[in-house]
Amino acid sequence: MARIETPNRIRGTQDIFGEDQRRFARVVDAFERVCKLYCFQRVELPVFESTAVFARSLGETTDVVSKEMYTFEDRGGDSITLRPEFTAGIARAFLTEGWQQYAPLKIVTHGPVFRYERPQKGRYRQFHQIDAEVIGASEPAADVELLVMADQLIRELGISDGVTLQLNTLGDAETRDAWRGALVAHFEAHRGELSEDSIARLAKNPMRILDSKDPRDRPIADSAPGIDGYLTSEAGAFFENVTNGLDAAGVAWTRNDTLVRGLDYYRHTAFEFVTDRLGAQGTVLAGGRYDGLIESLGGNPTAGVGWAAGIERLAMLVAEPVADTPVVVVVPMGASEADFAMRVLALLRSGGIVTDMAFAGNFKRRMTKANAAGAAYAAIIGESEASAGQVALKHLGTGDQRLVALADLLAAVQ
Repeated sequence: MARIETPNRIRGTQDIFGEDQRRFARVVDAFERVCKLYCFQRVELPVFESTAVFARSLGETTDVVSKEMYTFEDRGGDSITLRPEFTAGIARAFLTEGWQQYAPLKIVTHGPVFRYERPQKGRYRQFHQIDAEVIGASEPAADVELLVMADQLIRELGISDGVTLQLNTLGDAETRDAWRGALVAHFEAHRGELSEDSIARLAKNPMRILDSKDPRDRPIADSAPGIDGYLTSEAGAFFENVTNGLDAAGVAWTRNDTLVRGLDYYRHTAFEFVTDRLGAQGTVLAGGRYDGLIESLGGNPTAGVGWAAGIERLAMLVAEPVADTPVVVVVPMGASEADFAMRVLALLRSGGIVTDMAFAGNFKRRMTKANAAGAAYAAIIGESEASAGQVALKHLGTGDQRLVALADLLAAVQ
């Protein structure tokens, strides 16, 4: 008979287990705990959307839309895209599900997202994000709330050392129009020195050139005019209110006047929490205000601000969590004691005791498993114990052992 070839895991995906899974869970648990402190509601979203949701909201000139999306035609002939991020889908749901009635709406979510890009350290083609959004609040206080929450999350994860909040303003529409004109003039003067991608961006979205990673573009981008000379008084006051709020909350930040976000819908506040502990991939959490997004999807002008973070990148920074260990391992000496062992397991677990069972191998191997699991006790069941409704409860630290009736077992362990 021909040997069956086992399919390989697809490049850019991952199977998360053991220490990696514990780190992953540590991030998610901290995120959910902090979100409850700030009264955010959890929302669940489809993994795929109509391609138009992302093409309209992210912008046709972004790398995500032009190069990275997983887009396919379904059996009905509709163009479908696996979500490359959460914000656009949340904005779509806000409109189609009538969530406007709940504005200002504070919501969070987490789960897998998909981008076709070169896999590298902490970056996969299917990866996972945590995401937080406030929709329908135009006040700077919403920006402050999200930034303070992000800062607390990073502290709760124990990774704040070496992580810096970089902050910028992208201004209002009037500011952006004036700044855009100045950027176009600057980059046109250096057109012959720009990369091919930046030349393509020059006509549609010159601010993206500021974010270019191409070495040919960096000197030109670094010498480009900053936004401060074009800020309207209203945009300047908005940014000042954000920074004053952060100062009042005790959140440290630094100004980065070249910081732009890679998506077209951002306005006013833009931010990144960055670290040098991940090599070139230094951003661990990023976001900003996107007051133009809902409108781009056909809704009324609606304010919005949010952030997202890659769970894998955050997990790489956290200290290795201690593996969960059972309090009791039930050790039946043979197959004939299996039914009574199930009664013991059910009793302990219903009483809130973390319990495992060593059910494979001979008695010696089963006891070896109990010791290796780090349990406090082994509940040993032989034929005589099962007949008498008892277990031999052995303290694996001291070696002490005594017979305990099933009715008294919970109290003995507790």
